[in-house]
Amino acid sequence: MSLNIKPISDRVVIEPMAAETTTASGIIIPDTAKEKPQKGTVVAVGNGKKDYTMSVKTGDVVLYGKYAGTEFKYEGKDYLIMREEEIYAIL
Repeated sequence: MSLNIKPISDRVVIEPMAAETTTASGIIIPDTAKEKPQKGTVVAVGNGKKDYTMSVKTGDVVLYGKYAGTEFKYEGKDYLIMREEEIYAIL
């Protein structure tokens, strides 16, 4: 997961996990009904703000809001960049 992007301040870059394709009972979910994933892996972390250190680190699996962050593509992969405060939990 070597990424040549260094976020500034308190921002993190997250690689979203793939959306689930089947339900617990085995029903296949069509592409039009899939929800945005709310879980992902941190691939890059900024330095933090003055008097504030970052609590997430590269490789952490995190939960974030459904509409949190800004989506972007880099080298053919989808990523999100967001402030650390938009992350709800580290799993």
